[in-house]
Amino acid sequence: MQGSHLQNITDNGFTVIEDVYSKDEILAVLRHIREADTDSDTFRKSAGLFAIRQFLKEVPGTSKVIFNDRLSQIITELFGEGYFVVKSIYFDKPEESNWFVAWHQDLTISVDQKVELPGFGPWTVKQNQFAVQPPLNILEDNFTIRIHLDDADEGNGALKVVPGSHLKGVYRPETIDWNAETETTCCVKAGGIMIMRPLLLHASNRTTNSKPRKVMHIEFSRAALPQEINWAEKAEL
Repeated sequence: MQGSHLQNITDNGFTVIEDVYSKDEILAVLRHIREADTDSDTFRKSAGLFAIRQFLKEVPGTSKVIFNDRLSQIITELFGEGYFVVKSIYFDKPEESNWFVAWHQDLTISVDQKVELPGFGPWTVKQNQFAVQPPLNILEDNFTIRIHLDDADEGNGALKVVPGSHLKGVYRPETIDWNAETETTCCVKAGGIMIMRPLLLHASNRTTNSKPRKVMHIEFSRAALPQEINWAEKAEL
């Protein structure tokens, strides 16, 4: 079973695994989120989006639920040892959301400070968080797990991807040749996960079916950064 998922990740840049979390585990995560202090700058609240950056730090009670035996086994079997968390975000896209995300790759990592280093750049700062594009080999080895707390499909903004685009380095959206590329929608049931490489081109449509979409987005790496900078959110598994 895991062999086919590994092949999907290698060839297509993503895979979907269902039934990683029970209904009780989903409810436990949502309870921790409801009880969190939302006054921090890492919480973003609007009519179309509720998001929590540095999610595992802000809502630490979720960690034991998220890293259950099933997920730990999946990570070990697909990627081996040595990985750690480097970024975590929670997205709640409400029923009335008109929010969408254009085609892009996840080209930056979060670090603790800005230092000019060979191979690192450009730099950005968002909500007092430094982000930088690292050398390509780091992005090629990183992976992201998206944990779905609601069913996601074409109607409520499930992720669209371009299979195989993770193998093409930095792939600017404006240069996509839609005569050669195809897109597919990654439908995932509540309790399931989508695993993807950060260089996979992905996008998300507006919600059209009045259904919510709550997702936890967790990025993993095993890269050692130059001694001048550190991972901003590093957490051991």
